[in-house]
Amino acid sequence: QVQLVESGGGLVQPGGSLSVSCAASGSISRISSMGWYRQAPGKQRELVAAISSSGRINYADAVKGRFTISTNRAKDTVYLQMGSLKPEDTAVYYCNARLGLINFWGQGTQVTVSS
Repeated sequence: QVQLVESGGGLVQPGGSLSVSCAASGSISRISSMGWYRQAPGKQRELVAAISSSGRINYADAVKGRFTISTNRAKDTVYLQMGSLKPEDTAVYYCNARLGLINFWGQGTQVTVSS
C-alpha cells in the first residue's frame, strides 16, 4: 500500500508558474513510477508527466517544454513545476504511484489558470 499526500496548486494568471508536490508513504521501495495526471471538467483523466524509479521521464505533448517533473533523493516525493501556464491547464491534478499493475492516487489538487 502507498499513501499519497499532495500539496500546492491554486490560482495563477496565464503565463505564470506554479508548483505541486506529492509525498508518498508506505511501500515506497516497491514504487516503479510516480507521476501526475489531470482531469478537467467533462474530460477524461490524462497523463501529464511521469518518472520511473530508474529516472526515465515521460511528458504529455501538451506540457513539454513548460512543465518539469522531478523527485527528491529519497524518491518519496515527486514535484511538478509548471510554467507558462495556460487556461487549458486548468484541472484537478492527481498524484499517481504505480506498484506493478496497481495504481495509487492522491486526493487531487485544483490548479486554476485565469486572469
